[in-house]
Amino acid sequence: MMKGPPGCGKSLLAESFPSILPPLTKESQLEVLSLYQLSKISYRRDYLPPFRNPHHSASGIAIIGGGQFPRPGEISLAHHGVLFLDEIGEFSRKTLDMLRQPLENGSITISRTHASITYPASFVLIAAMNPCPCGYSGSNTHYCTCSQKQVLSYQNRLSGPLRDRFDINLSLRPVNFEVETELGEGEPSEVIRDRVNEARERQYQRYGTEICNSRVPYDMLLRASPIARTQQTMLQQLAIQKNWSNRTQVKIIRLARTIADLQGSHNITDESLQEAIHLNRV
Repeated sequence: MMKGPPGCGKSLLAESFPSILPPLTKESQLEVLSLYQLSKISYRRDYLPPFRNPHHSASGIAIIGGGQFPRPGEISLAHHGVLFLDEIGEFSRKTLDMLRQPLENGSITISRTHASITYPASFVLIAAMNPCPCGYSGSNTHYCTCSQKQVLSYQNRLSGPLRDRFDINLSLRPVNFEVETELGEGEPSEVIRDRVNEARERQYQRYGTEICNSRVPYDMLLRASPIARTQQTMLQQLAIQKNWSNRTQVKIIRLARTIADLQGSHNITDESLQEAIHLNRV
């Protein structure tokens, strides 16, 4: 989830995200092509993961799938790739809450009178949202015209259970190009993609199958990467203080394991756990 004023780069970051993902395997590519054929849409990204960016006026059927003659929706067309919901607060709340099941299960079941159809829907959800209706709450360059009641109403368009599904929450600010130029260039996508590839290979070897930290059963995750007693105590104390749900604690552990994999660490380190807490609860 990315939150920030207009023009701070939310859409650019989302559209660049597929460039750091590994290419699709032959099996994954076959699954993706099959889903697009069912939808009668051509797929021209070859081995690149799919990227879907539906408009906020799209109906629930268009996003989730279904219809009189059920077809895969946007969440299935984003299988093995990225689903980007720009201005997520403008989508209907009913449609957004329908995302909760596929985000947990990696699939969606569409039931009709004569049959039920299950489509795969394992995707990375990236969402962008302004901090308020006018977009300039907290800005140093523009004056916000929204009342506190309007800001709260806008933020509450996303239900609590849906917010809990996001692993990372980012607060973005406009970029000062002069300062950024002085700091130098960042890492190119190719370098980051290689690091992601290595992290995924570590996970495949750890679990003995092609599954990542986000999808592996929690008991298997803990058996393969138990957290230290001090780390568990610290996390439990924070959970009590901040009133975190069990789902939030599990997501933090999964995220910490992934950060440690990207750093090449065999165990979940204190630093990776602290970073996971910061990224999840910003």
